[in-house]
Amino acid sequence: MSFEKSTVPSAELLSVAQDAAKAAGVVLLDYAKRGFHIERKNPINLVTDADHAAEQRAIDQIRRHYPDHRILAEERGADAHGSSPFRWIIDPLDGTTNFAHGFPVYAVSIGVEYLDELLIGVVYDPTRNEMFTAEAGGGAFLNGRSLAVSNTDTLDTALLVTGFAYDIRENANNNLDHFARFTLKAQGVRRTGSAALDLCYVAAGRLDGFWEVKLSPWDMAAGVVILREAGGRITDLHGNPHSINQPELVASNGRIHDDMLAVIREQPHT
Repeated sequence: MSFEKSTVPSAELLSVAQDAAKAAGVVLLDYAKRGFHIERKNPINLVTDADHAAEQRAIDQIRRHYPDHRILAEERGADAHGSSPFRWIIDPLDGTTNFAHGFPVYAVSIGVEYLDELLIGVVYDPTRNEMFTAEAGGGAFLNGRSLAVSNTDTLDTALLVTGFAYDIRENANNNLDHFARFTLKAQGVRRTGSAALDLCYVAAGRLDGFWEVKLSPWDMAAGVVILREAGGRITDLHGNPHSINQPELVASNGRIHDDMLAVIREQPHT
């Protein structure tokens, strides 16, 4: 079935995405209580049976409503089932290392694309029962309350956040140079371990800016919609338009964005 833009059922999609994220979050909390098995993709890249179970729960919930929609999920990869213009992009556990250590900063992230354009974003933090939601053109919300980015307008007064890729030990493009420079320029720099929550926290004004050099589509899809709808700005590291199909991202309240890009462009001291 084909859809005209004006007939896209955004409200229904958003509702299903929230239900799927909540269901996956229940799975994660259950595993956190009763235990889980850890596998290692590499020495610092973990996956647990909670990841797989939460992903399956979310997909089952979505399939009941939209059996012909395409799905891209972190653990199972791309399921190109059907030729629907809709694609669901799922990270069932963003923050697996945190989860594995009992550090309660992780989330379920579900984004929906329509004709390759991001339409819906839902990020659910089960440990705090915080549901971040947005649909393109409809604003961003946290548990039903409207979100807006901060008014911070200088790096000196900004609280930033970043992350590091799993190949940090082997790859020179590891973000450590940017991290060092921002640490000397900003009021503070944090590293939470969940890119989806980082984007939502910028959207909520809890943080002022976020950058990272190696992200996957499922890390960004939902959070990008939420931040854009909260009034934020997102580019690549050079200030060009952002795409979830490339790994670099700079996200901010907009007011400090150019200053962030300038720090990233600085050449390291020799």
